[in-house]
Amino acid sequence: MESFLARDRKTGETLGRVCAVINRLHNEFHQDRVGFFGFFESVNNTDVARALFDRAGDHLAARGFDVMRGPMNFSVNDEIGMLIEGFETPPVVMMTHNPPYYNDLVGACGFVKAKDLIAYELHQGHINDRILETGAKLLARHKLRIRPIEKKNFWQEVEYICDVYNNAWSANWGFVPMTKAELKTLAQTLRLIYDPRLVFFAESENGVPVGFSLALPDIHVLFKRMNGTLFPTGLFKLLAGLRKIHRARVILMGVNPDFRGRGVDLAFYYLTYKLGTEAGYNWGEFSWILEDNRMMNDAALGMGAKPYKKWRIWEKPI
Repeated sequence: MESFLARDRKTGETLGRVCAVINRLHNEFHQDRVGFFGFFESVNNTDVARALFDRAGDHLAARGFDVMRGPMNFSVNDEIGMLIEGFETPPVVMMTHNPPYYNDLVGACGFVKAKDLIAYELHQGHINDRILETGAKLLARHKLRIRPIEKKNFWQEVEYICDVYNNAWSANWGFVPMTKAELKTLAQTLRLIYDPRLVFFAESENGVPVGFSLALPDIHVLFKRMNGTLFPTGLFKLLAGLRKIHRARVILMGVNPDFRGRGVDLAFYYLTYKLGTEAGYNWGEFSWILEDNRMMNDAALGMGAKPYKKWRIWEKPI
């Protein structure tokens, strides 16, 4: 990764930034020459944005890449996308937020749409019970079991998530295999904030995990009280406030291809909703979902969720 800053020549004021990101795992998996940009910030000035993207593009082109895509901070397994709809709503944990003019800047710099990502919201009391009842019946028919996360075996559970994730998501657009080291680093952070009542595994008859669902409390609601800082007292405010959060985001869900169509996803929705509301959560976001992932979009709509935000991945030849 190479980082670039734009500064005002006279005042020295920082006007913007961007990173050129090389993801070899992506290139090996997709056999392409796509490079990425990420961590883009800019004042509302096309010349500043163009200078940043030109430097990032030149850096990637000099290393053999022919397309620049983003924002990816760093990969599809991290925070990605540029918000294009839903600016009036607050950001949710581990999702990006940006001013509306960012999209005008990237468009003026020659970027075009690569893919859109959708977020759905669901309020307490708005769920379609009939869909969830169908999931319970399918589970019983196929002899599958849903269980909560076992905290005493936390790192073994992380291994299960990695295996299922790489199997379940491998056909998705932009997929990059998640390494166990990468997931372990993420899990070390999430272990501080996750709610075990919102994490589930699906197992086959012989006890092998074939699916998982992970929702997180929306800790962004606490950041305002912390003024965006963890130290010296912000971390204590965060940990003390976790049980008072009433919003959650389903950030990951995966079912092995051989076990799809057996009600596992519907059971995950049901348990997340049922146990989440019992724990005091009254609002949830499902994100992100690829715009052309018909199965997941239909499932979200079928359970009563409504689309309310959209992000875009942009790209341009270099």
